[in-house]
Amino acid sequence: MSIIAIIPARKGSKGIKDKNILDLSGHPLISYSVAAALLVPSIERVIVSTDSYEYAKISNLYGAETPFLRPSNIAKDDSKDIDFMVHAMKWFDKEENYCPEYWVHLRPTTPLREPEKIEDAIQKILTNNLATSLRSAHVAPESPFKWFTKDKEGYFENLNSSKDGLDRLNNPRQKFPEVHIPNGYVDVIRRSTVIEKKMMHGNKILAYQSPYCLEVDSAEEMSMLEFSIRNKESQLLKFLNKIKN
Repeated sequence: MSIIAIIPARKGSKGIKDKNILDLSGHPLISYSVAAALLVPSIERVIVSTDSYEYAKISNLYGAETPFLRPSNIAKDDSKDIDFMVHAMKWFDKEENYCPEYWVHLRPTTPLREPEKIEDAIQKILTNNLATSLRSAHVAPESPFKWFTKDKEGYFENLNSSKDGLDRLNNPRQKFPEVHIPNGYVDVIRRSTVIEKKMMHGNKILAYQSPYCLEVDSAEEMSMLEFSIRNKESQLLKFLNKIKN
């Protein structure tokens, strides 16, 4: 069974200019996702979907394929993930007369992953025919069930707009349901869900509990990533250094 990793990397970014190719310990941010995919045994091909010739060239240097450029009309700030997935799947159908069922979606803004975890996620969905996709998440350190909203008069309410029993929100977090925060560690998308159901993830999303992961949305988070990678041995950085040398 052919499995493709797809890494979306458009050139536009409002928060940080050229975020996807920012330097992280001597390598562009996107290269870490390419390296992680290349180190996963089940992944046969690593594709970068980008609208930038520069990003494509950088991706190629690190071992990814860029068989097409993403059209500008689906590389905007408000473009949805399903747009680049449909484009890539239809390209494979047309140009290669084949489109695999399983696609591993790796966002470049989540650079520090363990390839073993990605492989584990792939194996979990391959053995679950009911799942329409797989999404990673980590456990929320604080329960949102303990949070408040505020009404028009300036009084606190709980999340279901009720002032009844607000004292119970002072209970220990263990008294509330465990909540997971979706992240960019690894998602596995099914062609049948995207093309036939016209949905990115569908309604039976297999849960994959990943380690906590830091996602890049600010310069401060880039600094935190730099600190993390320099103070913890990284197989991705070792792999990238070999490619660069």
